[in-house]
This record gives sequence, structure tokens and C-alpha cells, in this order.
Amino acid sequence: MTGKSARILVVDDDPMVAEVVARYLEREGHLVECADDGAEALNRALADPPDLLVLDLALSGTDVLQLCGKLRGSVRGQGALIMLTALGEEIDRVVGLETGADDYVTRPFSPRELALRVQAVLRRARGAPVPAGTGVLVDGDLVVDVGTHEVRLAGKEIGLTAREFDLLVHLLRNPRQVFSRSALLDQVWGWSFGDSSTVTVHVRRLREKIEADPAEPRRIVTVWGVGYRYEPVT
Repeated sequence: MTGKSARILVVDDDPMVAEVVARYLEREGHLVECADDGAEALNRALADPPDLLVLDLALSGTDVLQLCGKLRGSVRGQGALIMLTALGEEIDRVVGLETGADDYVTRPFSPRELALRVQAVLRRARGAPVPAGTGVLVDGDLVVDVGTHEVRLAGKEIGLTAREFDLLVHLLRNPRQVFSRSALLDQVWGWSFGDSSTVTVHVRRLREKIEADPAEPRRIVTVWGVGYRYEPVT
């Protein structure tokens, strides 16, 4: 697929919300399909994999965590997933991020805000120059190819979401530098404001994938009261 256009699957059991989202994204040049339950969403995704999913975390009658895993495997490339969550429900946002979502938007939301988030997530998932530059970053048995978005640990390929990849590259390129959560939101997510739990969850997920013991991390180290830093093992 070329240009900014993408195939997007909106999964929401509120027909009014689904229609508003679909119409706005279509105005932005995207091709949009809607599904109002998990079974229909999975069937559509398997039949013709979308470039991006917009999924309601509170989808009724559905185990969204299980559905998310199945849907994520059907999305092209590295995958792109945006969750719709309840306003003010931090647990919803954290659960959404834990499922592997690249981003979330809280209800009620502005269609324009959602369109901007879609654009940002697609840009990352397609391997656009965010983060800028190419080359291979190596730290011990961890090898990150910035150009191909491949990550290997002890010779085995590690699957990262687009945001996890960007966060890891940013930390690797700035070893031993301490970043606050707000700084990482700004420099990795491109948000001038946001929920710091977004960073916390992504750091936890990265640790689970690249640390020998996530409970005692050696690479992504917490600097208490400040934030995080990457500590090279070599």
C-alpha cells in the first residue's frame, strides 16, 4: 500500500460511534470496514487483513484480551492497534496497553484526535523514519536492525510492537541517559502531554521480552523518582 491511505477495521458494538469513526476516517482517505462483535471482526480480519484496527475495549459479550491476540496476528506487517477506552478509567488504559495496543483514545473523543492518532500509529507501523536513521544497534546478545525493524536476542527473533521498537531504539541510542516518563512521551510518542502509565506499561512489556529476569532488569533500569535509563551489558 502506498500513500497515507490504509485499510482500517473498526470494531465497536455502538453503531453510532462506529459510523462516526468510519465516516471521519474515510474523509481522511482511508478504506474503512466495521464489525460489531468479536466473531465478525475476526472473520473480516482473517479474510482480508487490515492495516490497522480500532477496537473498543468494552466490547460487550467478548473476551477482548483473547480477541486482541487473535486480531493482532492477522494485521499486516508489525501490526497497528488502537484501543477505545472509558474516560477516566486508568485500569482500562493499562489493560489496553497490556494487550499490545500501540495507542489508546478515551471516550468521549474527538474524531480529529482519533484520525491524528491513526496517522501516527500507521507511520510507525509502516517503518517510516521514526526513529530517524538506519543501521544496526548491538548490545551483547541483543541486536536491533533499525532499517528492517528486526530484533534478535541470543539469535532468536523477538516480536515488538511499533511503539515498543521505537522505545527500545531510543534508549539504545542514548545509553546511560536518564529519561523521565514525560520526556519519553514527548520524544518517543510525540505527545506534549499524556498518561505516564503508557510509558510504564511499555517499559514493563519490553523488559518481559529482552530481560533475562524482568523482575531484576539489567538493561532497562529504573531510576527511582526520575524515570528510566538503558544500561549496556557490554
